[in-house]
Amino acid sequence: MPEGHVTHRLARDLTADFAGRPVRVSSPQGRFGAEASLLDGHACREAEAVGKHLFVRFADLPEPYVHIHLGLIGKLRVGPAGSRLFDTDDESTLRLRLAADGRVAELRGPQWCRLVSGEVRDRVLAESGPDPLRADADPARAWARIGRSRRPIGALLMDQRITAGVGNIFRAEVLFRQRMSPFREGQRVTRPAFGRIWADLVGLMEDAVTTGRIDSVLPEHEPEAMGRAPRLDRHGGEVYVYRRAGQECLVCGREVSTAVLQGRNLYWCRHCQRR
Repeated sequence: MPEGHVTHRLARDLTADFAGRPVRVSSPQGRFGAEASLLDGHACREAEAVGKHLFVRFADLPEPYVHIHLGLIGKLRVGPAGSRLFDTDDESTLRLRLAADGRVAELRGPQWCRLVSGEVRDRVLAESGPDPLRADADPARAWARIGRSRRPIGALLMDQRITAGVGNIFRAEVLFRQRMSPFREGQRVTRPAFGRIWADLVGLMEDAVTTGRIDSVLPEHEPEAMGRAPRLDRHGGEVYVYRRAGQECLVCGREVSTAVLQGRNLYWCRHCQRR
């Protein structure tokens, strides 16, 4: 599932390409057809991300927000009109298309694509945890729940009601970088330690928005510095533990471990992240 930096990067691109312009809106697949006809020709105001939720706002409508959640297989791509954004030209899976001034956005396979009111958008924001990529994020809201929980911090960080936008990669990497066991109970995480986790998440996620990939290793652990081959993975990025089970830890040389925690694969170093 795409992590929060993906939705924020999409919100940035959609705002740059469509805000302030009348937009042609269609649903070749037909599942969003009635809503698309209501939106067609209206001006786009902006796009914003709330964790893994994306909202595209249109002007002068009772329900002005297109609410998108990509889910596990959804993809939204933006590019020049006439370009091939996907490997297929099959429009039977094309849920939504936006077009204006030579730019186009196409959405396939989302978990959600629905037209909603401002009240729904506000409720999603209120029910989501603070998002490290939003200027209005209040990390104290996350700490209030983490500091009194007996659940492991590795599970708490993945809870979108606690820290919105944090997914499996950011969870694994920030805990490694902070040398914290993913199994430590939230109530045993000190307030200063959580402050360091939050600040690290902000930095990592902001960099990922800029570059379009997640890189978490420090300069001394990059391939050139260590004389090792670059990581080859469809997720991209140089990381310490994510999807590196059985390989040597880049810091201590011990084997990276994996386990399933609340239905998701967890990666950590037993030596660097001692319990």
